[in-house]
Amino acid sequence: MTVNCIKCKAELDISELEKHFYVCPKCFKYNRIPPRARIALTVDGGSFEELFGDVTSSDPIAFPGYKEKLDAAAKKSGENEGVLCGTASICGHKTCIFVMNTEFMMGSMGTVVGDKIASLFEYAKKHRLPVVGYTASGGARMQEGVMSLMQMAKVSLAVKNHSDAGLLYLCCLTDPTTGGVTASFAMLADIIIAEPSALVGFAGRRVIEQNTGEKLPDDFQSAEFQKQCGFVDAIVKRDNQRKFIGDMLAIHCVR
Repeated sequence: MTVNCIKCKAELDISELEKHFYVCPKCFKYNRIPPRARIALTVDGGSFEELFGDVTSSDPIAFPGYKEKLDAAAKKSGENEGVLCGTASICGHKTCIFVMNTEFMMGSMGTVVGDKIASLFEYAKKHRLPVVGYTASGGARMQEGVMSLMQMAKVSLAVKNHSDAGLLYLCCLTDPTTGGVTASFAMLADIIIAEPSALVGFAGRRVIEQNTGEKLPDDFQSAEFQKQCGFVDAIVKRDNQRKFIGDMLAIHCVR
C-alpha cells in the first residue's frame, strides 16, 4: 500500500513511512498518524487497554447531514469517534493516554469527544495516574452547536480536578491543534510539548489579519513560534517522544 506525502506528494510505501515514524524521508515533513499507530509508537508494547471505546455520537440538534458525516468518518478512519482513550505504560510508567484523530472529522470536539476525555481525567484521578494527551483538532464540532462549545468548560474542569489532586498532565500538540481545543485543555497541561512545524493556534491567519489590519509573521502559529512566545515548553521530534515522555513521568510520578 502506498500513500502520498502531504507536502512534497512523493509516493511512499506505508511500511517505509511507518519505519520513519510517519516522517517523509524525502522532504522530512511530519505526516499525520492514525491514533492506534501513534499509540504503538509511544507506549510499551502490548500495554494499551482502551477505555470508553463503545461510546458513539448521536445527533443532538438534528443537524442536516450529520449522521451521514459520522458514518463516513467512521468508515474512513476505522474508528467510531474523534479521540482514542485508554491506559498504557510508557517506559514502565503506567499512565492514562488520549490521542485525537484527524481522520475522524478532523478531530473535531463534539459531546462524545468531550465526554471521553473528561472521563479519562476522572478515571486518572480515581486511580492516581498521570495523563498524556496528543491533541490534533480543527476545534469544536459545529454540527452539535453550543453543546460542542460546552465541552471546553467540561474538560477544563476535569483537568483542574486532576491537577488539584497533585497529578501530572503532559500534552503534545500535533498538526493541527486549533480552535476550542487550543483554547481549553490543550494549553492547560503541566508540560506542553509540540512536534516540529505543527500548526498551533486559535483563529486562522486570514481572520486575524482582517481583524487586526496587520501582516503576521511567516512562522505565525507554528510550534516554533509558540515556543518562542512561551506557550510551548519544548519541541520534541517524533522519534524521541517516547523517551522524553518516559523521562518526564519518571521525574514527576515517583511513588
